[in-house]
Amino acid sequence: MTGVFFELDKKGLQCVATDAHRLVRYKRTDVKCPKTDSFIAPRKPLTLLKTAIPSNEDEITVSYNSNHLFVKHGTTQMSCRLIDARFPDYKVVIPADNPYKLTVNKSDFQSALRRVSVFSNKSTNQVALSISGSELQLAAQDVDFSFEGNERMKCQYNGEDLMIAFNARFLIEMLNATESDEVNIELSTPTKAGIIKPTDQDENEELLMLVMPLMLNQ
Repeated sequence: MTGVFFELDKKGLQCVATDAHRLVRYKRTDVKCPKTDSFIAPRKPLTLLKTAIPSNEDEITVSYNSNHLFVKHGTTQMSCRLIDARFPDYKVVIPADNPYKLTVNKSDFQSALRRVSVFSNKSTNQVALSISGSELQLAAQDVDFSFEGNERMKCQYNGEDLMIAFNARFLIEMLNATESDEVNIELSTPTKAGIIKPTDQDENEELLMLVMPLMLNQ
């Protein structure tokens, strides 16, 4: 699970990464893949590649064999050895249907998480979300030091009243991955994974982010 899983077929390209606590799946349908195949690329070369190629609409060429990945952009070329392993069956952890839909402003939610998480336990970064009607309450406490923080914000919510806890640092980092002004968070029960999706996505892409909940402090 230290690499990024690439799945290729004639319909496009799909990339998946997970650390067992969270998962990101990114699809593109405007990519030409000659056949159905898959491989795992290590994280470090991909991180270097991200900084080496410009953030524009230039095309890049990706090729591979059974052992190596090759990427070419203009005069920049990179190669790395692939991870020889089997990626976990990630599809089984993505909920088929999370019936409760929460929509929030991304930057407001991210800022509230940063403020409230200051009062969270430093080992878990746990922040509890209490959702009722059009109000979202964020709460964190560190019992060892008698710290507690609360904040309320407006939201759009379709579902039963719910309290669920997440690692605030995970949520903040995942929200950084989307440029959408608002995000949809699909929920079910306090023990099932939450799904985060940007409300605005290009027609050729689909971003899905999954985060596992924490056990609520009672």
